[in-house]
Amino acid sequence: MAAHLEQQQSSRQKQKHKHFLVVTFPFQGHINPALNLAKRLALAAAPSASVTFSTTTAAHRRMFPSASSRSDDDDILHDDGLLTYAPFSDGHDHGWNGGLSEFNRYMSEFERHGSRHLSDLVGNFAARGRPVSCIIYTIILPWVADVARRHGIPSTLYWIQPASVFAVYYHYFHGYDGVISAHHRDPSSVVNLPGLPPHDMRDLPSFLVDSIEETSAFYSVYRALRDLFAVLDKEKEIGGARPTVLVNTFEELEPRELASINEHLDAVPIGPVLKPSLFSDNVDVEAEAGGDLFERDDEQRYVEWLDARPEGSVVYVSFGSLSTATKAQLEELLQGLEGCGRPYIWVVRRDNRGEGPAGLQDRAEKGVVVGWCDQLKVLSHRAVGCFVTHCGWNSVLESVACGVPMVAAPRMSDQGMNARLAAAAWGTAVRARLSAEGVLERDELRRCLETVLGEGDGAAEMRRRAETWREKAMQALSKGGSSDRNLTAYVESIIHLPNTLNK
Repeated sequence: MAAHLEQQQSSRQKQKHKHFLVVTFPFQGHINPALNLAKRLALAAAPSASVTFSTTTAAHRRMFPSASSRSDDDDILHDDGLLTYAPFSDGHDHGWNGGLSEFNRYMSEFERHGSRHLSDLVGNFAARGRPVSCIIYTIILPWVADVARRHGIPSTLYWIQPASVFAVYYHYFHGYDGVISAHHRDPSSVVNLPGLPPHDMRDLPSFLVDSIEETSAFYSVYRALRDLFAVLDKEKEIGGARPTVLVNTFEELEPRELASINEHLDAVPIGPVLKPSLFSDNVDVEAEAGGDLFERDDEQRYVEWLDARPEGSVVYVSFGSLSTATKAQLEELLQGLEGCGRPYIWVVRRDNRGEGPAGLQDRAEKGVVVGWCDQLKVLSHRAVGCFVTHCGWNSVLESVACGVPMVAAPRMSDQGMNARLAAAAWGTAVRARLSAEGVLERDELRRCLETVLGEGDGAAEMRRRAETWREKAMQALSKGGSSDRNLTAYVESIIHLPNTLNK
């Protein structure tokens, strides 16, 4: 009898315990904010809920190489004490190595295989007594919401770009496509959208300009974004309530843009979503590991090098995880960095070095060249005074959170709008003028570095603004700050949902 009562009590506890599943696309720029959100959720929801992080099997194996030795049949590969990790197959479990011309086909295969295997994963969790209570998914994965709906599970979009970019996409897919299309051949023309400041065409998301035709290399991304907003519209139509969208920004950073979104949806700013250790001492160091798709260089080498440099003197250069620099671009960067006379740490991915000048590392007399590094650790180091960046949103937010002014050299997607925000709205960046071929040339790099790190009043003011935004970012993340309150309220709303899921 006692055993029977104990079994009943255990069953009731499982029913009360909630379970978040965070699903993301297998790109570094998607994995970082998704994994960091999963960790923050786990800290905020404990002990009432647990969190599982899920991306593709191939990406998971790169994040955790030791997991590759485990059974392929074991979809719950490991638990680090904070998160459970459960990958799903995209049909390319040993990695997809296709070229740009095959990307659209990969996206179709990803949806076909991914939706089936993710559905199986959700079903397996339910069979094990850990039913999923809510699925959180990142951009270009609209089909994840369909999987959730089929299982009777609520889902939430996690927007990993700025609120301003979300607002532009929203208006485009709700009647303003003609406004943008009418000007797409003139990069300098100005576009006006409801609730937003005027934007130059060159700054709008590139997928709305050069990917709308079915023959475009990234048409599948455009289609996924279109379908994503259709999912939100359908959610509103079926449920009658305004959909909730988690946004990786904070209230103080984009108040006007958030207000524009909130006329149509419930935008919940929870950013900057960074490693919990940046703002909390109550984080297991081991749980902070993982997440990189690329092998890092020896951390001790570049940290000791930074330790030996004066405060605010070092230029950090990185153009992210996707773009590969041409030989001409690498040469211009090398000459510009060597010519500026300042110490620098420069990320040139190993898969890019073959395109670079011979003996690149040997020629870097004033700096250190690394294949990959812990960017947040570098940016938060006292020696770093400037970040030369492609303006991916993760990089911009990390720079803001660390109080480091930027040289902005945007190239595609949301990067133009991110650069505009940093330079024009916040005053924490100088925007580089690229050549007609899209190259950041040596003289322009030196000009920009002098603007940021020089002795003039403008440079001092930029550094002051960067520090002000750092303080605001930390306030938003601190206990009782705007982003902390918003995330806590969201978690509570899921925890208190009735247990009628997966039935």
